Amino acid sequence: MLSAEEKQEIEHELTKFPIRKSACLEALMIIQKHRDYVSDDGLKDVADYLGMSATELDGIATFYNLIYRKPVGKKVIRICDSVSCFIMGYEQIRSKIQEELGIKLGETTPDQEFTLLPTPCLGTCDKAPALMINDELHRNLNPNNVVQILRK
Repeated sequence: MLSAEEKQEIEHELTKFPIRKSACLEALMIIQKHRDYVSDDGLKDVADYLGMSATELDGIATFYNLIYRKPVGKKVIRICDSVSCFIMGYEQIRSKIQEELGIKLGETTPDQEFTLLPTPCLGTCDKAPALMINDELHRNLNPNNVVQILRK
């Protein structure tokens, strides 16, 4: 069930769209902001509120890599695996992160601090390889500076 605060925030977003369903991505982001991820119950709550099927909304939720459908850590590391980043050392960076944190892609550290996820592009190919930790972009990575970034 949506909280009063979630409903209020969704209603505000609805004023920006002529059709209720058009605000679905914003509504999912609101749920995620309040609940840390979009659970099946959260997805159904939004779908019901916007007059959509849960299946229709899940198709949208799973398309966007910024919507988390399962719990994630406090810090989500999105490592770019585009061609540019791959050529410039993605595999070394990914291996160093996995070694440092003891997790693989798609996993969360036991202390729930970090989740490591691949992302298709961060739009900074000229400064590859790159990753984001939550909203902070890190570029020109190498095995040494990525460890410093993680420890910071």
